[in-house]
Amino acid sequence: MKFLYFDPGLGAMIVQALVAVVAGILLFTKNLLYKIKIILGFKSKDDEYDSIDIDNNNIEPDDEKE
Repeated sequence: MKFLYFDPGLGAMIVQALVAVVAGILLFTKNLLYKIKIILGFKSKDDEYDSIDIDNNNIEPDDEKE
């Protein structure tokens, strides 16, 4: 009976694939749950979702350097 040889490169590739699958499932379900909440009326479409916009009105200017 012959056994397959798994080198460290293949092991790292398998771990990377598993991490990618888990991350993909988490992001998919997050997006799906957000859409379900909108449909059921728990959130409105006007609510911000992962917005990276900066509100310039709340930023205080730096103190003048001497």
